[in-house]
Amino acid sequence: MKAIFDIVSRSCSKTVTNAYSTSFSLATKMLAPSIRQDIYNIYGFVRFADEIVDSFHDFDKESLFKDFEIDLNKSIENKISLNPILNSFQETVHKYEIPEDLYRSFMDSMRMDLHKSEYLTIEEFKQYIYGSADVVGLMCLKVFVKGDKKRYEELKASAMSLGSAFQKVNFLRDLKADYENLSRSYFPNVDLSKLDELSKAKIIEEIEDDFAKGLAGIASLPIEAKFGVYTAYVYYKKLLQKLKKVPSLEIKNHRIRVPNYQKAGLLCKSYLSYRLNLI
Repeated sequence: MKAIFDIVSRSCSKTVTNAYSTSFSLATKMLAPSIRQDIYNIYGFVRFADEIVDSFHDFDKESLFKDFEIDLNKSIENKISLNPILNSFQETVHKYEIPEDLYRSFMDSMRMDLHKSEYLTIEEFKQYIYGSADVVGLMCLKVFVKGDKKRYEELKASAMSLGSAFQKVNFLRDLKADYENLSRSYFPNVDLSKLDELSKAKIIEEIEDDFAKGLAGIASLPIEAKFGVYTAYVYYKKLLQKLKKVPSLEIKNHRIRVPNYQKAGLLCKSYLSYRLNLI
């Protein structure tokens, strides 16, 4: 029965989320059960595509990515895939009428990571951020508003800002891995081999501006999504605070993280703010 296969597919997407990201899985658990699985389904899709370009160094990444994209197209068209991650993703795409241009833009940015190692202009950087982060926020927003087109348009800009903020924090946190292991430099006009305090301060100022715009949208999210998204916001804000305290030349040498005990404390504070309607 396909119903059993669909259950297995959803379970795989949830397993991928829990295995790859403790912070994202924690935030997702704070969403209402009615939308939680669909966020697992989106995360599983974006994680697998990202893993191809970032991790499978001993394999033909381009071939793997091409096959994955062909299977994605077939899954959307046929409303089924023997790849359980794509099977659960297509289910969410059809359920909420997620626009094709969103997941196509995501795949375009992932494809850029196969060949492009440096982003020299603001325009290139914005294009990459849109495809790798903003559209992920927009796909999730489609789920949060349960396909309500009017509410989606109202919250679209803030969702994109929040996605940008999360991605830029990831870039700053992962400078060592991206620069040394993957030879990538995402921030334009910044020499990562000798990152100075002024350049770091400009990057952080830009991220904080994105966070401020994103927070405004969180306050207007449906009740089913608000606490979960706010939890993710609080975690990434904490991570940015820790990065601010690290000297610029040291950021490239250490991967800064938020320990589990601090995550638990942040969760409690987030819940208190949520219950007191302080968001």
